[in-house]
Amino acid sequence: MCESNPGRLAGKVALVTGGAQGLGAAIAGLFARQGALVFVADTQAGLGTGTAAKIGGEFLALDVTREESWVAARAAVEESAGRLDVLVNNAGINIREPIEEMPAENLDKMLAVNVRGPFLGIKHFLPLLRKSGGGSIINMSSVCGLVGHRYTTEAYTVTKGAVTLLTKAVAVRHAKDGIRCNSIHPSTVDTPLVRDLLKNPERRLERLGEVPLGRLATEADVANAALFLASDEAAFVNGVALPVDGGTAAD
Repeated sequence: MCESNPGRLAGKVALVTGGAQGLGAAIAGLFARQGALVFVADTQAGLGTGTAAKIGGEFLALDVTREESWVAARAAVEESAGRLDVLVNNAGINIREPIEEMPAENLDKMLAVNVRGPFLGIKHFLPLLRKSGGGSIINMSSVCGLVGHRYTTEAYTVTKGAVTLLTKAVAVRHAKDGIRCNSIHPSTVDTPLVRDLLKNPERRLERLGEVPLGRLATEADVANAALFLASDEAAFVNGVALPVDGGTAAD
């Protein structure tokens, strides 16, 4: 008789920012199905509570731009689970304005979520990861964190480039504690928002034309990459910028 598979993340505790919907919810759901206790962290209490209930996880109210919110989140995780094994810094925004039109305040908003958020998350959860004997930090960057992308504005590229090197800095400085840090770099992901943005057939063909595999990434494509990096299968993978882009950055 075959034993049931307990899951690739059995016994692990994970926190996913921006976990209420979209890519974050896809990652949280996959982690839960693979045996992890998942904290769904988001500013959207209604959606986040629903997602957490659906996957059997716990909702955490978290504004990634506020340090006191991260302090409270760490206290809540420590009280509820006593440990953390996986931190996924997924929350991000994109204000789609070219550099000549973007007010500095909008750049600041993007930096606050896309860079300050992961920075603060790592700052406040490193001690708990260390206490747990190590773990995995996964930062959601972008293909724009690897290359200059002709269809993406400058500010978004700035923020995702910063995440790429933040990842590498953490990877080399904290590996001694058994803490791995890697980043994921998706190309355009097929979400409801993207489908709306690409309603124009010419614009859609433009995006598809840059991907050697000839299609958009799916949420499952990205979530599966996160699962690998979170699991013990990636025990010797550290400081890697992993493209999930169908070959876009290679072309």
